[in-house]
Amino acid sequence: MSDKKNLGHNSKKDFLNSQVEHIDITSFDTRKIIASMEKMSFVSRETANAARIFNEMIKDKECTIFLTLAGSTSAAGCMHIYRDMIKYNMVDAIVATGASIIDMDFFEALGFKHYQGSQFQDDAELRKNYIDRIYDTYIDEDELQMCDKKICEIADNLEPRSYTSREFINEIGKYLKNNAKKKDSLIETAYDNNVPIFCPAFTDSSAGFGLVMHQEKNPKKHITIDSVREFRELTEIKIRSKGSGLFMIGGGVPKNFIQDTVICAELLGKEADMHKYAVQITVADSRDGACSSSTLKEASSWGKVDITKEQMVFAEATSVLPLIASDAYHHGYWKSRTRKNFSKIFG
Repeated sequence: MSDKKNLGHNSKKDFLNSQVEHIDITSFDTRKIIASMEKMSFVSRETANAARIFNEMIKDKECTIFLTLAGSTSAAGCMHIYRDMIKYNMVDAIVATGASIIDMDFFEALGFKHYQGSQFQDDAELRKNYIDRIYDTYIDEDELQMCDKKICEIADNLEPRSYTSREFINEIGKYLKNNAKKKDSLIETAYDNNVPIFCPAFTDSSAGFGLVMHQEKNPKKHITIDSVREFRELTEIKIRSKGSGLFMIGGGVPKNFIQDTVICAELLGKEADMHKYAVQITVADSRDGACSSSTLKEASSWGKVDITKEQMVFAEATSVLPLIASDAYHHGYWKSRTRKNFSKIFG
């Protein structure tokens, strides 16, 4: 539903009747569209330049590619894009919000769905039906709480100690190998291909609710998340990389966290160059001074990003990401890349 008509539903079944379908970048070829956009201006040319830089990252055999995810594009139909970027060796490590990985990807791996809705719907009526809204997308809160409880269950069965979010997500990958209702989730695909996933603000998600329940049940012996060790792990990947590129959806903590690895390495007395390539897709306004909206040129003043090959794309990501990703898939430079297998360096 895209207009204000037919909004008088009164049952959960009426609301949750149109599933979000995730776009398949392998089913269409955008190379001609991107090539045409190169000859245009405004966001079209920015998008084409971003696609060119992303292809350069993939062609550069020494480049480690970091994908960062913030926002709700996974719920909105882009989840399989990120999965396929792993599957087709276009990504070596992921830094994401907990919501992108747990509330959206793990949630669907358990067999639950996101639904098309309306931004004009009466939210009080949605609340009566226990339905959560992300702009024009609906989530069944009952199912989301089942996701929380499943996180608790997984934690209950682990050795009580500190884990990085990467370690815990790896354990989720192991769980999904035998228990997923929806196969080939982002988490499971990353697990299969040794692509580490970091969520520096992990507890700001269903994972947080689940882990709080786990600790409440196990006050003496429970797991906890070590975000400091996680920062060191991510920095180690940067140190071991001869070159690196960033492909960033939104901003937030993931953007800052991956950029800060350059500074962290420097403080540890290790050699790590600025990120050589960088693309960010965002609608944030740079005038408020926030990291989410700060330009990549600004990041160069901090010694984080080289400004030679960078592109800000000021667009809502679901509108341009499929074009960029499909272009990269069909160019096929990923076929000659060697997998980095960074998960293996942590044992």
